[in-house]
Amino acid sequence: MHPMTLVPVILSGGAGTRLWPVSREALPKPFIKLPGGESLLLKTAKRAAACAPGSEVLTITNREYYFLTRDEYEALEKGGAQFDFLLEPLGRNTAPAICAAALHIGRRHGAGAVVLVLPADHLIGDDAAFQAAVKKAAKAAGEGYLVTFGVAPTRPETGFGYIEAGEALGDDVRIVKRFVEKPDAAAAARYVASGSYSWNSGMFCFTAGAMIDAMRRHAPDVLRAVEATLAATDCDKKPTILAKAEFEKAPDISIDYAVMEKAEKRAVVRAAFPWSDIGSWSALADLTAPDAAGNRVNGKAVLVDAERCFIQSDDRVVAAVGVEDLLVVDTSDALLIARRDRAQEVKKVVERLKLSSHDSVRHHRTVYRPWGSFTVLEEGPRFKIKRIVVKPGASLSLQMHHHRSEHWVVISGMAKVVNAERELMVRPDESTYIRAGAVHRLTNPGNIDCVIIEVQTGDYVGEDDIVRLEDKYGRQG
Repeated sequence: MHPMTLVPVILSGGAGTRLWPVSREALPKPFIKLPGGESLLLKTAKRAAACAPGSEVLTITNREYYFLTRDEYEALEKGGAQFDFLLEPLGRNTAPAICAAALHIGRRHGAGAVVLVLPADHLIGDDAAFQAAVKKAAKAAGEGYLVTFGVAPTRPETGFGYIEAGEALGDDVRIVKRFVEKPDAAAAARYVASGSYSWNSGMFCFTAGAMIDAMRRHAPDVLRAVEATLAATDCDKKPTILAKAEFEKAPDISIDYAVMEKAEKRAVVRAAFPWSDIGSWSALADLTAPDAAGNRVNGKAVLVDAERCFIQSDDRVVAAVGVEDLLVVDTSDALLIARRDRAQEVKKVVERLKLSSHDSVRHHRTVYRPWGSFTVLEEGPRFKIKRIVVKPGASLSLQMHHHRSEHWVVISGMAKVVNAERELMVRPDESTYIRAGAVHRLTNPGNIDCVIIEVQTGDYVGEDDIVRLEDKYGRQG
């Protein structure tokens, strides 16, 4: 393979707790739909594929997000884009993930392959300028440098790390003098005024061989753990699922701490494109144009004498009267109200909800599965009502429940149902009853979505009352 093969790598794993209640553990920040309808992940995938036409884009994500990710990529694949996956059994920060990518790509394309690492939750406003920066970074990477992308600071931000640049290597490419931790306000102001500092974007470019050598020198414990993981993993299987017993031994450490702050040969490309990591609701609000009073609205809102507010609502009308500088985010099962200048503190809400094991930390009312989705419409003592959507050709697992019975009514499409010893076709306006303990499965044999209403009754209607006997998606339980 040509030594200057460019392989984009998408890191998709951040929980995005500052963007609760839209971002949740089961549907995190990269999957949030932006104004215009595309997710951060889809925008990143488009950007990655455009940088290396004909090359596979490698995505590293948790195995729980694989089917969601494939759904996001579906249209791009139909357009000819190719995707490869490394699936993590648990999160271990960016150093083990990037080490796995370098080893995986080095094995397939050689040590000289250039790796472009892109977090899935960044928004970049100028694709042409981004591609120009990637070309400069790839050239420096080919010369043996570990390259990072530095974003020109637009304000004295205290929430980002900074990079101090040294002597020039080429057009917009300079030696990295040092990495700086998140500064206080005074230091941030000095950095911005000096012109020598840029924000550390978290995007990187290097050859697979250069990163592996740097890991061997500066993070041998990470390299050993990841090499052992890949040795115990079937790397020819797609998607490639990293071996859990070995991967969980990898240190939980970022690539900055493990390698970039210690490496000898580092460069920074000064990025000339608009960039945001969408780190809070304030950043997301900036994507919506304000009205004359400075209010920004996504969804349905009625504002009377309100100023500089951000309102987002999925379904309900939000009315605000005589308020200023508020952040209001309304979802089907959770409502966030905060001062806009305290948007970073939303993560404290998530921390408190975790202490009480509240389900809104993990799930929305609509939960996505490999076969489609379900929405909880109503729930109470001894019952739960769901709207279930099964995609064409998809099927639920062959399963049974100990504590609940289920009534299925087909609303649209066609359902092929296994119900104990019987197999039957259930059409719109028809139903079937599945008693507790009966082995059952629903398959959609048609070419449109099958929509059903499910009424569960019983002593316990929790989601964990399920025994999967057979599952085409590899799930257990």
